[in-house]
Amino acid sequence: QGRTFASVIKNFLLLSGPLNEVYLPLYATEKGKNAYNETLESVKNSFPQYIRELEGVAEGAQVEFHKLFLLHMDDILPQSVKHLNSIKKQPVGCSTIIVNGEHERVLGHTEDALTETLNHYYFVVAHIINETPQGKYNVKEERFMSLCYAGHLPGYTMNYNHHGLVFSINTLSAEVLRSGKTPRHFVTRALLSADNSDQALKILRDAGVGAGDGCSINMCFINDPSNLCYNIEMAPTEGNTKESTLNIRKIQTGEHSYHANKYERIEIEQANQIMLDSSISRMNTFGTYEPAKSKQDVINMLGDCSGGEHCVFREDGNLSQEVKTIAVGIFDMNEKTVALYSDNPRTTEPHCVLPMILKTN
Repeated sequence: QGRTFASVIKNFLLLSGPLNEVYLPLYATEKGKNAYNETLESVKNSFPQYIRELEGVAEGAQVEFHKLFLLHMDDILPQSVKHLNSIKKQPVGCSTIIVNGEHERVLGHTEDALTETLNHYYFVVAHIINETPQGKYNVKEERFMSLCYAGHLPGYTMNYNHHGLVFSINTLSAEVLRSGKTPRHFVTRALLSADNSDQALKILRDAGVGAGDGCSINMCFINDPSNLCYNIEMAPTEGNTKESTLNIRKIQTGEHSYHANKYERIEIEQANQIMLDSSISRMNTFGTYEPAKSKQDVINMLGDCSGGEHCVFREDGNLSQEVKTIAVGIFDMNEKTVALYSDNPRTTEPHCVLPMILKTN
């Protein structure tokens, strides 16, 4: 991955405002370095294989490992050392719709990111076989597809694995974050190994450590006889608790779910007011539609450009916009396909429709 995308990764590290303006200056301080080392040590204890994976990306791309790990720590560093000019003021986000119908089962996701991310992402399709069990969950084999930002581990955007797990992530911003916990990027990287819903929930709880920051996980197992889908809000651990705070919503047959970038069910102090305003606007837009029941409903809603500054699909035409919709994925769980778009799905055909590679036994 590092060798293949070396030029894209190097360029992204040069362009990344959060990295260069906030994370690296903090990393140069004693408090920042301590928070970094404490978090790195914690992840090494739980997921040494994913640290090796990230080291391999850094080596292949010929970039410094600490820069990649700082990107994975995200706001944990500035928030944990109480840096007043935290990058939390920057808007990021995405929208996810799940339709769990009797005849159509669909998960649709827009990936929204800072404008500098445009042309700095790629899809990774991987099959990893280890001779010995790896990490706290004794993983021996992983096979998945994931959208990755340049230099990032798979798992934090839209994904599926060969066990039939389809999931997408919505970033959520809690005010209080702690170093020494598991960054959400590593929690969701581990989620790519899950072979059933119980294992997925175990990974998200991260017993013994707990998440250092938060996100919303939208997920379904294609072949689960219960036909359940889930929206799970994950918040950082509180106090001395050593596991993530989870709120699990089950989406039954005949139901649907919408989620953006705001905690809807966990009561917690939230940061990033612009992202909250954007989330409220997008959820309000979804509320103007009849409840989604089909793939076409999902496409129409994710392609909605109404709502002014904080619309659902953010067009490239507005050059002043800090956030763009860089990709859209439509996962059809009945057809076992994923359709990928970089333009508005309402008005364009997908670049490709790929079959999901699933285990047969």
